[in-house]
Amino acid sequence: MTSFPLEPEEATLRRWFGETLELLYANLNTLAEQPASHIEGARDAARAMHRPFSEDPGDAVAIIREVIEDYVPRSFHTAGPGYLAYIPGGGLVHAALADLISNITNRYIGVSLAAPLLVRLEVVTLRWLMDQMNYPAEARGIFTSGGSMANFSAVVCARHRQLGEQFQDGVLYGAEELHHSTGKAAMLAGFRHDQVRLLPVNDQGMLQPSIVAQAVAEDRSQGKRPAMLVGSAGTINVGAVDPLNELADLARSEGLWFHVDAAYGGPFQLTQRGQRLLQGIEKADSITMDPHKGFFLPYGTGCLLVRDGTALRDSHRVEADYLPEMQDSSDTQDFCDYSPELSRDFRGLRLWLALQLAGTRAFRDCLDEKLDLTTVVKEAIREIPALEIVGEAPLTLVAFRFKNDDDSGTRTQALLERLVASKRVMISGSYFQKRYVAKFCILSFRTHRDRVDEALDLLRREVHTMEGAA
Repeated sequence: MTSFPLEPEEATLRRWFGETLELLYANLNTLAEQPASHIEGARDAARAMHRPFSEDPGDAVAIIREVIEDYVPRSFHTAGPGYLAYIPGGGLVHAALADLISNITNRYIGVSLAAPLLVRLEVVTLRWLMDQMNYPAEARGIFTSGGSMANFSAVVCARHRQLGEQFQDGVLYGAEELHHSTGKAAMLAGFRHDQVRLLPVNDQGMLQPSIVAQAVAEDRSQGKRPAMLVGSAGTINVGAVDPLNELADLARSEGLWFHVDAAYGGPFQLTQRGQRLLQGIEKADSITMDPHKGFFLPYGTGCLLVRDGTALRDSHRVEADYLPEMQDSSDTQDFCDYSPELSRDFRGLRLWLALQLAGTRAFRDCLDEKLDLTTVVKEAIREIPALEIVGEAPLTLVAFRFKNDDDSGTRTQALLERLVASKRVMISGSYFQKRYVAKFCILSFRTHRDRVDEALDLLRREVHTMEGAA
């Protein structure tokens, strides 16, 4: 045994890495055959699981094998081609290489002085994202742990710029279909629940500017200060995209901060269809986007882009004697000045390395493929007389239900359960305008036409069986 057990010798490291890679190769090579969901009995197994910590080292190979072969499979198979539930996170192996490099070298990039080249790398990656949104040179961004933290910083930024220190009379507006993280962000930023107005949507799930204008007028007449409007580019229930162009113009005329939650839809800006659908997003004061969705990176990779970089910095910057002199230019920035975090991991390397290794065309082509596959799904569902599509489904999420089902979706839920029981696909359900819907969400980079056709064949068969038994 080495004298320094926290510093394994080269031979030990090679054995650990070698065994881990072999197990991961085996996992990757069988992704298509693995069940899309395997959680039956997993909670009981979790309660019974107990591996005590010992004073002495354990058998490394046995422990690694146990995690990969026993623990990992008992879950939703979010990395597989059959995962069509929620909004998938793909987990590119390119990003796994980035995390390996980042975690072993363990460089600090919270301030540019500590690692100028690595900070520059992340700045360049953020600039590429901002270019996709047609943001100006003075825009700035941060990588976050996900859309929730990005929305939080956006709310803080808007509060600081629009309302100042006294914000008890401020009001935030969004649709009732808005992701819950925005409401949580407002709560954490100090707003009361009654300062967040969630407005009704149309039958396609979209927020209408006239509804917002009416609410703003009502609040101003009562002496309140309308401050922020949040639009959605891909809602979680039916995948709706709000009329961003019109909302942006309304926000500008009313003096509101316009934020777009594009955690799901933002990456589609790479495609021509996405650009048409997201027209007006370039006018937003801030944009949330999740590279762990449409860029297929591991969970824990979100970002916030802000048109006026000084607004982001001013709302997050706090000076301290132990920090070096801060830098800010088009070439570099100190991320601790733009984010709640001082300590943070090197998230930007995940996207930078994936773009470098695969090329940007690969991502655009993959997103176009998912849009094409969604068209296949919509056409197939429309040909099933017993089913109906709910919402417009402009991106890659298709919500559907049995026609004339009750609001709780008794038959639709039963259909979902039968599909999931096949182990070949995993889909999810939720409520839209108080009616239960099932959802296909096609966003995994590993989902291709073969699995979609298999899912649709399964859907037709189960609907036929249920209709025959009715």
